[in-house]
Amino acid sequence: MKQKIQDAQRYLQEMGADGWLLYDFHLSNPLAHLFLEISPKKHVTRRFFYWIPVEGEPVRFVHAIESDVLDAWPGEKRVFLSWQSLHEGLKKILSGAKRIAMEYSPNNAIPYISKVDAGTVELIRSFGVEVVSSGPFLLRFTSVLTQEQGESHVRAGKALDQIANEAWEWIRVKLQAGEPFGEYEVQQQMMRGFEKLGLESDSPPIVGVNAHSADPHYVPSKERSSPIRRGDFILIDLWGKEKRPGAIYADIARVGVAAAAPTAKQQEIFSIVRAAQKEAIALVRKRFAEKKALHGWEVDDAARNVIRKAGYCDFFIHRTGHNIDVDVHGSGTHMDNLEMHDVRPVLPSTCFSVEPGIYLPKEFGVRLETDVYIHSDGRIEIACGEQDEIVALV
Repeated sequence: MKQKIQDAQRYLQEMGADGWLLYDFHLSNPLAHLFLEISPKKHVTRRFFYWIPVEGEPVRFVHAIESDVLDAWPGEKRVFLSWQSLHEGLKKILSGAKRIAMEYSPNNAIPYISKVDAGTVELIRSFGVEVVSSGPFLLRFTSVLTQEQGESHVRAGKALDQIANEAWEWIRVKLQAGEPFGEYEVQQQMMRGFEKLGLESDSPPIVGVNAHSADPHYVPSKERSSPIRRGDFILIDLWGKEKRPGAIYADIARVGVAAAAPTAKQQEIFSIVRAAQKEAIALVRKRFAEKKALHGWEVDDAARNVIRKAGYCDFFIHRTGHNIDVDVHGSGTHMDNLEMHDVRPVLPSTCFSVEPGIYLPKEFGVRLETDVYIHSDGRIEIACGEQDEIVALV
């Protein structure tokens, strides 16, 4: 804990801030809970603040009912009860501070770090304090993986690769036997693979046939499932992690055809998407090999420019990739210059997806997703494989 505070103070000094005010109410700021290592089992229903000044000792500012919530952390404890004592106490804590960091994003540019409500920001500003974003350094505490966590991601990636390959083989056997089946049955087959390999997920895999593959978030269910027949185009997307605390997700997407070979158009779209994915990964490898800075928006641009030049940019309707941690969509740097301009750096010991796609409404969609894990020494590892050809299932 002492080391984390010292690191935070160093980052505050670098950005010219007088301190960092961590705030939460009813888990409105899970990033504060993550930094402060508050157990998910702990019952927290009142506002709390943890003030880390750029120099000196922190201050714990907590409600009388839950005055123990920050007892594990160093610093003077101050207790409030009424709203008046809260306001007065905050004013005293921040006395002399002119510029403080909070989980705030100007103009909500990066929603993943915009966790402090507007009213609380207004309150802090009323004390004559400028509020700036903790985003430039926050991900160093919330998104950097331990070696064991990185290894758990690698294992999960290899397991997902196996589950996907087994799903293709299961489909092939069904097609050869002429047995009826559909999207839902393929999804459930993959879920059996999850159970066999000891993975868990926050939701079942995506299986989309034909036009459904052109809907990035289509998910079949028992009540909504299309049959899969010869000649169909199929997209699968699956994500999971090991069943242990702190385990890190892996997330992949693949495509196949229930035919001896894809059509010319299917092959064209696949080749463009694959080229875009390779270009994005190549940029990551190049920057880390050269030990140069890399930002999320740059990775998105690398992939998007390939698709733009091919004339399909209007059909690439989501970001190139997302941060991955204990959640499949983590709070760290995203490979995004579409939905948001992510200026945050891509750091060693982090993990993210690279998943460009082209979606042709009422026809089919191609999304190729793999994950990039950057080791602490800058080495790049792709544990869950890359798809170079459309899987032919007949």
